[in-house]
Amino acid sequence: MAKIKWDEEGKHFFETGVSKGVLYVKNKEEKMKGVAWNGLTSVSESPEGAEVTAIYADDIKYLELLSVEEFKCTIEAYTYPDEFTECDGSVELLPGITIGQQKRKRFAFSYQTKIGNDLNPELGYKIHIVYGCLAQPSERSNETINDTPEAITMSWEVSTTPVPVSDHKPMSHVVIDSTKIAPEKLALIENKLYGSDEAEPELLYPDEIIALCK
Repeated sequence: MAKIKWDEEGKHFFETGVSKGVLYVKNKEEKMKGVAWNGLTSVSESPEGAEVTAIYADDIKYLELLSVEEFKCTIEAYTYPDEFTECDGSVELLPGITIGQQKRKRFAFSYQTKIGNDLNPELGYKIHIVYGCLAQPSERSNETINDTPEAITMSWEVSTTPVPVSDHKPMSHVVIDSTKIAPEKLALIENKLYGSDEAEPELLYPDEIIALCK
């Protein structure tokens, strides 16, 4: 059997950055259409659940049960698309007049992180897609302008409702690795998610991604 080797050339992988944010919300035709989310600064993933509950019988640990795992995250950005307004609990009454504390609209979004290694810092990227999102109210700090002015950073804590995927449990987060998928199949996925000359950007669900990659 081959002996384990550590720190081989080309095996020092890392992941960094967040870019190419896309917001997906339902339009009047009930289709999840995509728009660019500019000014995205971070997406912090914070899954919850999968907690162990020990069951005892006959004076010994009989078995362990896991609670349901839930995907949560926090989005931070300098700005957001107009289409996110309703997702943030606001409604435009008239052009330029907006009210808050309204019903929050569900959405999906995607973003990219870069993959690199010791030989190539631009080795590839991962496309993350998060489904069934609901943004919670969050704090926003407005400060006076001084000799070191800073732009306001907005953030939203996001909970999710899982979507179905064939032969697996429902889930809320899909990751597509550009270094492990055929370029022509990746192009099909990106043309759907980001749009093309022939079609507008639209959300892809897990089973649709699988169908494109077969």
